Amino acid sequence: MSFLSVDATLIVQLVNFAIFFALLNVVFLKPVGRAIAKRRAYIDGLVADYDRYQEEGNALRAQAEAIRAEARREAEQTLAATRAAASNEAAEISSRYGAQAKSTIDAARSAAAAELEKARGREGEAMRGLAEIMLERVVPDAAR
Repeated sequence: MSFLSVDATLIVQLVNFAIFFALLNVVFLKPVGRAIAKRRAYIDGLVADYDRYQEEGNALRAQAEAIRAEARREAEQTLAATRAAASNEAAEISSRYGAQAKSTIDAARSAAAAELEKARGREGEAMRGLAEIMLERVVPDAAR
């Protein structure tokens, strides 16, 4: 007796195995293979969507950064122009009020000079009046 002998039992076992494998293939292996393929396709689709959304997000972030940079540049230009205009206006106001102050000072000086000339013109009268008052105090009867 040999360990393996070819007889009807072996043939029945082989036919039994072939039927079992065919049933296993139809009932389990093909449906599981289709489910795995379907799941793989779904996962691949999700990965592709994720990659696409990542690229879109990166593009949108870059676009937003470019817009922010442009807005910063425009704001800086506007601010510089506004500062220049304010500086020019301040210089103009300063110049205008400086001229106005100079004119007021010149008017005050000329008024003071006129008053001084007027006072100097009456200097003789004031001296005579003062002399009379002093004389009256010293010699009260002489003034009458």
